Amino acid sequence: MTGADGEEEAPAWGVVGNVTCAAWVWRRGGGGIGNRLLVVYGRAGTASSPPLLDLFPFDARACTLASEPLLRVTMGEEVDDAPHAIAVHPGGDQFVCATAKGCRLFKLVYEDFSMNLIAVDSPPLQSVGPQRCLAFSTDGAKFAIGGEDGHLRIFRWPSLSLLLDERKAHKSFRDMDISLDSEFLASTSTDGSARIWKIDEGVPLLNLTRSSDEKIECCCFSRDGKKPFLFCTLVKGNDILTVVLDICNWKRIGYKRLLRKPISTLSVSLDGKYLALGSRDGDCCVVDVKTMQVSQLIKKVHLGSPISSIEFCPTERIVISTSHQWGAEVTKLDVPADWRVWQIWLLLLSFFVVSAIVFYMFFKHTTLL
Repeated sequence: MTGADGEEEAPAWGVVGNVTCAAWVWRRGGGGIGNRLLVVYGRAGTASSPPLLDLFPFDARACTLASEPLLRVTMGEEVDDAPHAIAVHPGGDQFVCATAKGCRLFKLVYEDFSMNLIAVDSPPLQSVGPQRCLAFSTDGAKFAIGGEDGHLRIFRWPSLSLLLDERKAHKSFRDMDISLDSEFLASTSTDGSARIWKIDEGVPLLNLTRSSDEKIECCCFSRDGKKPFLFCTLVKGNDILTVVLDICNWKRIGYKRLLRKPISTLSVSLDGKYLALGSRDGDCCVVDVKTMQVSQLIKKVHLGSPISSIEFCPTERIVISTSHQWGAEVTKLDVPADWRVWQIWLLLLSFFVVSAIVFYMFFKHTTLL
């Protein structure tokens, strides 16, 4: 196992420190490792342990993490070295951790049948200060960070050259997401405003329209590739709404009262079929995007603590959610699973066999006559 400083460390397994953030890592093919579904945990330090990163194998069938981490690295020796958020590159071999000091880049290195986690020097990220939002584009070619100070930076990846550098993008960032085609970035502020940015041109496009009694809080783009929507959660008086906007003109085309309580986080599945909303009292719901109806309500996932993040598993109908009080929770969803390739081929084969039997019976019956 390789440590964050590049030196070998003795493993110290077991649960050490509260989980502060978590994310899925989907590593596809190559070498002797093959496809691997992993979970990365960020842990706060304790009196006897520094802040850590743990990488666990995940058993999708049993919906459980391994009892011990596959890899563990030390983030540093200070409280400010604790990871607050994690963004994983779509390729599954790099991820960025936000701390109170800035961002740290880590890389998974695969050699034959082994795996190592190493820290990578990345000066443009390391001294940016505390960041509230991290986001990779779907194609992995862009990376954006939004700071507590309202500073927005969008980088080309992996060169880390700046596409956009806006110091006064917001009062302070609340949420952020990049569109499926990597053309737009949506961001929201702690003051209730929201902006759309044109990424390649490096300029703000517009401010989303809202009335004086409305606050836009969370945002995420659709992911199915067919319906170019932006989903936002909105507080209007005592109403908690999920609003849908058409990204062709940025006009509202509808809204729903889905989780009738203050929303703390919003996420969309990679195939775009489901939304997940987490509340400030620890409940969450899963919404069918096609009908905009609640498919599953999961109460007390985090027992009264605000859910700070929810992320859909890349391969299964499973989510991982986090809160500052209870750490990370993995939840298997009671919603229809995707058709897998082998299932589709099996269905087609069944149709072919049934058709052949029907044709044979019809031909035999016709011959006898």
